[in-house]
Amino acid sequence: MTIFTIILWIGLLAWGVWELVQYFRRKNAAEVVTKEVFKENMRRAQIVDVRGKDEFDAGHILGARNVPYMQMKQRANELRKDQPIYLYDEKKMMSARAAIMLKKQGYSNLYILKGGYADWDGKIKRKKA
Repeated sequence: MTIFTIILWIGLLAWGVWELVQYFRRKNAAEVVTKEVFKENMRRAQIVDVRGKDEFDAGHILGARNVPYMQMKQRANELRKDQPIYLYDEKKMMSARAAIMLKKQGYSNLYILKGGYADWDGKIKRKKA
């Protein structure tokens, strides 16, 4: 085995461990819910779209507020800790990262829309051009 092969295997192993750790962090931060559960509970929760403003304006779940993932640290105080928070983005990767960040800041009752906005079939709102 060459040095390059050994380094490659070590890198792949490190990447695998990193992905495993991230999987459990995401799993412990929030519960992933189906769109049916999301629709059923959204009236009693804060709906947060973590996509960018342009994507939000192009179309978002009715009743959602836009707190882009890139601004989540600075704007987390806009969210109430005493109410459930339902997060979504285009698929669910940014939502998971946002959930981890919110969990670190003391938020609980965090939920992520399975499939994200891409799979949403409920009411939406678009910004008028």
